[in-house]
Amino acid sequence: MAIFLTEASKVIVQGMTGSEGQKHTTRMLASGTSVVGGVNPRKAGTSVSFGDTDVPVFGSVAEAMDATGADVSVVFVPPAHTKAAVVEAIEAGIPLVVIITEGVPVADTAEFFALALEKNVRLIGPNCPGLISPGKSNVGIIPADITGPGRVGLVSKSGTLTYQMMYELRDFGFSTAIGIGGDPIIGTTHIDALAAFEADPETEVIVMIGEIGGDAEERAAAYIAEHVTKPVVGYVAGFTAPEGKTMGHAGAIVSGSSGTAQAKKEALEAAGVKVGKTPSETAELARQLLS
Repeated sequence: MAIFLTEASKVIVQGMTGSEGQKHTTRMLASGTSVVGGVNPRKAGTSVSFGDTDVPVFGSVAEAMDATGADVSVVFVPPAHTKAAVVEAIEAGIPLVVIITEGVPVADTAEFFALALEKNVRLIGPNCPGLISPGKSNVGIIPADITGPGRVGLVSKSGTLTYQMMYELRDFGFSTAIGIGGDPIIGTTHIDALAAFEADPETEVIVMIGEIGGDAEERAAAYIAEHVTKPVVGYVAGFTAPEGKTMGHAGAIVSGSSGTAQAKKEALEAAGVKVGKTPSETAELARQLLS
């Protein structure tokens, strides 16, 4: 099992013919992902060669879905055009859209987020590294060679901390690792991933990485207390961040005592989550549960 992504997932790449799209399509194919098409209205009817694999380019998401049976789209489109690309994917009814693009205007995200809710389409991102079910499928920019399949489920706001935690627990392996992104509005939340990991029989331990700003981690803590029976370990990035200053991710702004790393740590610990002071300490807490 894996969450949101399996070896049967058929992936199309919106923006595959651009430099980022080509680079990461190469990586996704190399890690065993079934990439069945790209989308670029100006290059419809052509194909792109990735070593031994020729991937066809379609004029629209709907056309790509009709021709290939695709059920996942990953978006490598510049911020100014991201809204149009995501709306097109949602309108076509593809079940899962993974938005890698950073710098998407929040108003645009709010608009396509509302449409996705209405059409029952799952969004991951924007401003995220995507997700990987090692040995099955990899959609986005997560390096596939860090670790193999295993018993850990990881959900993280931070891309680089996703990779670090995968590396720290590489000997145990992962059912799925998902980077949800750090923007103020994102599609899939910590809670969505926690619910999916709780229901996944192959996930034994859940690792949750949050960061300062907003109240997503506090809401996740309340959800864990009520609904999650599996052990959860956590880490909150930003213990040294100064108050009132936006740090890195657009969502990481602290006001007063709400949104601080300490407040989040306390909420998680009150829900029974073991919280590490560093990523390595968090990995060690997970290691103790897995051993």
